[in-house]
Amino acid sequence: MKNRYIDLIDQTFYFPQEEFKLEKDQLRFHNIDLMNLVKDYGTPLKFTYLPKISENINLAKSWFSSAIKKHNYKGQYHYSYCTKSSHFQHVLHEALKNDIHIETSSAFDIDIVNQLIRDGKINDKTYVICNGFKREQYIENIAKLLNNGHSNCIPIIDNYEEIGLLDEKINDNYKIGIRIASEEEPKFEFYTSRLGIGYKNIIPFYNKQIKDNHRVELKMSHFFINTGIRDNAYYWNELLKCMQVYIRLKKICPTLESLNIGGGFPIKNSLGFEFDYQYIVDEIILQIKLACEAEDVEMPHIFTEFGSFTVGESGGAIYEVLYQKQQNDREKWNMINSSFITTLPDTWAINKRFVMLPINRWNDEYERVLLGGLTCDSDDYYNSEQHLNGIYLPKFKKDKPLYIGFFNTGAYQETIGGFGGLQHCLIPSPKHILIDRDKNGNLTQKLFSEQQKSKDLLKILGYDD
Repeated sequence: MKNRYIDLIDQTFYFPQEEFKLEKDQLRFHNIDLMNLVKDYGTPLKFTYLPKISENINLAKSWFSSAIKKHNYKGQYHYSYCTKSSHFQHVLHEALKNDIHIETSSAFDIDIVNQLIRDGKINDKTYVICNGFKREQYIENIAKLLNNGHSNCIPIIDNYEEIGLLDEKINDNYKIGIRIASEEEPKFEFYTSRLGIGYKNIIPFYNKQIKDNHRVELKMSHFFINTGIRDNAYYWNELLKCMQVYIRLKKICPTLESLNIGGGFPIKNSLGFEFDYQYIVDEIILQIKLACEAEDVEMPHIFTEFGSFTVGESGGAIYEVLYQKQQNDREKWNMINSSFITTLPDTWAINKRFVMLPINRWNDEYERVLLGGLTCDSDDYYNSEQHLNGIYLPKFKKDKPLYIGFFNTGAYQETIGGFGGLQHCLIPSPKHILIDRDKNGNLTQKLFSEQQKSKDLLKILGYDD
């Protein structure tokens, strides 16, 4: 009878996979000895495998390069990193090794840009694409960046007042983009995105505020689909509508030369994940080309702003199962030694699914369980795994510790969870480990941050002496 955990995985998925394999009955991720991490640092812990960031950037570049060559596309491709996915220095330093550009969304982002310039990580050729609703400090910081000579800073106009505000602060002529407010999928509670300017208002806005403003040069049209890049009628319809706006603008605005299609590449969220990235990129390039040729318009340079795709698959979290509670005849709760609400907030906020696998004991019998966190909040549980409507793990045994890992967690979780600040029920943030490879390809690791201590939280709360 095949009732071991490895049997369950073998009969359900193709395994091992590119990033996952077994060494005896222990899981390895990119050949990282995860049980050694547990022995060295304890749990709970988070880690970032930095080489995966560069790997994904170069994968996307290769897909676009292949599509451009295949379709004889006349424009260039530019990869930008969406900084709000993870602002950490180690993430930006790794990403910027790969000749990319960056996209910002708030005032403090520009402070990070300035530090990266001082560190020599960003140069004059780096595009800084400034998205988001621009309050006074954001406007001020963008203006300072431009006034200090970084001419490839491109604020993306989000509303009707921003050009006037920028004109007051910027000394010389400057480039801008316009964000098109996409129409959301029918399942949304609202019809049009709150971000950007509506399709029908783009041309009137250009004629009123940009056409005769000799200080402003419109260079980029920008749009982003909230649900990401998907092979469905909704996405292709929105892309076509965006192209219609771009073409109409290009015919009356010769300086317009770039189309920013935003981000939205999905990342792996289960061992059964499938997504044909090359096919999607081929279709995007082809559809843009065909739309331009039909109207005899020059093909635009293509920008993307991949955030989760850049950094998401570099991250992981490891917990220990502390205890099992049998709450009724059917429900067994495995309690982890941390909190999902605080360390993986997307699991409860938007029911996001991550790859979840045990770290050890793959040769043991498995059982169906529920996973619960330590806070006293009823929402502190993980319910997004869909294997036969249940979560299966090696059987809990008091004398045999069980460790579980959540993988591809590198985007948004730290900032949404409030890294370094207060956590729900004062659950401390776990240790965070950075994993890299040296010049010889050998794995290296270092402690980025210790687990929070009581005194750290008491100080924030005003209890320090």
